[in-house]
Amino acid sequence: MTWPEPSSALGWVVLVVELALRVVALGVIPGNRKPSTGMAWLLLIMVEPLIGFAIFLLFGRTRIGGRRITRQRVAVDTIRRRVAAHDLSFDTSALPPTLAGVADLNRTLGALPMTGGNEVQLLADYRTVIAEMAAEVDRARSHVHVEFYIVAWDEVTDPLFAALQRAAERGVDVRLLFDHLGTRRIRGYHRTLRRLRDSGIEWHPMLPIDPLRGRFRRPDLRNHRKILVVDGAVGFTGSLNLIEPGYHHPRNHRIGREWVELMVRLEGPVVTGLNAVFASDWYVETGETVDLVAVHGEPDTREDEELDVPCQVVPSGPGIVAENNLRMFTTLIYAATRRVSLTSPYFVPDESLLYAVTTAARRGLEVELFVSEVSDQVMVGHAQASYYRALLEAGVRIHLYPAPFVLHSKHFTIDDDVAVVGSSNMDMRSFGLNFEVTLMLPAPAVVARMRQVEDRYRALSRELTLSEWDRRPARTRYLDNVMRLTAALQ
Repeated sequence: MTWPEPSSALGWVVLVVELALRVVALGVIPGNRKPSTGMAWLLLIMVEPLIGFAIFLLFGRTRIGGRRITRQRVAVDTIRRRVAAHDLSFDTSALPPTLAGVADLNRTLGALPMTGGNEVQLLADYRTVIAEMAAEVDRARSHVHVEFYIVAWDEVTDPLFAALQRAAERGVDVRLLFDHLGTRRIRGYHRTLRRLRDSGIEWHPMLPIDPLRGRFRRPDLRNHRKILVVDGAVGFTGSLNLIEPGYHHPRNHRIGREWVELMVRLEGPVVTGLNAVFASDWYVETGETVDLVAVHGEPDTREDEELDVPCQVVPSGPGIVAENNLRMFTTLIYAATRRVSLTSPYFVPDESLLYAVTTAARRGLEVELFVSEVSDQVMVGHAQASYYRALLEAGVRIHLYPAPFVLHSKHFTIDDDVAVVGSSNMDMRSFGLNFEVTLMLPAPAVVARMRQVEDRYRALSRELTLSEWDRRPARTRYLDNVMRLTAALQ
């Protein structure tokens, strides 16, 4: 920075203010933060006190606003009461002790219990997912609840939005939530809004920023959940956003880049949990309560569905007990005895997750990580790459899904016992800043189906070796480490 002349009055004022900010930061920044995060913020402020402190005030706190926090607490308390009244719980004593403990932890922190008697289907084809959701909406009789991080009404998603419009026209309550900034940055945003206004669908942006109306908060908080519920009886969740697989980006279309996803179709009591998460977000954004009564039709038995599966919905995000998705992830990885298979488009772990994964590998377990060969986000891609050496040295096998595709699905399996799938990446943002929703499925039959998905990934991918990684240029390693530091500024 350019320093004023020390002899001037302004120069002395700046020096005193910067010194004061450094002293204040030492006693304030580390409070209730991980050491790595605190050190990253302190380094920034020590180098540039005025700019660093301004950035900290804008991005350093995860407060979501007093009214929003109050509504969120009311929603969670309501969910707990309704769950208790309907006795949806699954007898977790039938599970191995470790999994029973994780289920109890999830319920304590996230309010929702493990439920039994569910039907589960994995859906990996992008357009098939859209078609399946549209078909369910066309069967809706009472309500359709839709909540996605990114929403775009385009040629790929039109079958679903057309079904939502038809449902609204025949008197079904159709409610739609989407993340304000996540959706706003997509090409065609205003065209989507115009079509929604004419559709009869009731819609609201989540976490809106509008300073002129007093709506302001940390600008990088996101509601990253993906949920669709029809009549409280059929639900979908996973990694897919409601947008064509090239995300309306001309370069993606030019090079053939598309997002690869995994969604889950659900029937049974677990759908009530997904509906409860939607209802809590709807209440937080609008102040309105919604009816969660399930309307059951004819049973839909399919050959590729797993029946009688125990499932647990795990909502997470700011305002919920700190990083409960991370606590579930690390506990399950430490409990593994044979195999851990991880899939995440953005693998930027904190110390606890990194230690859990590398410790599993050093214990002699088979540990593998599926990631994209080329990340769609440059900064995140470099931050992720900074962890590859530690993983490879520990014995983790890293499979690079081929470019130009983006492996966007988010799931992992532990031994043959439990699968976890949802919207949460394995990065600091998904643990500390994003509202996410995750499913824990302690069912060997579902794990077997997930293994088939992992096998397809492995067949398409190439394995990264430590010798290959060591041949990278020094400038690339330098950039990786810089981006790793920025990832901790939360």
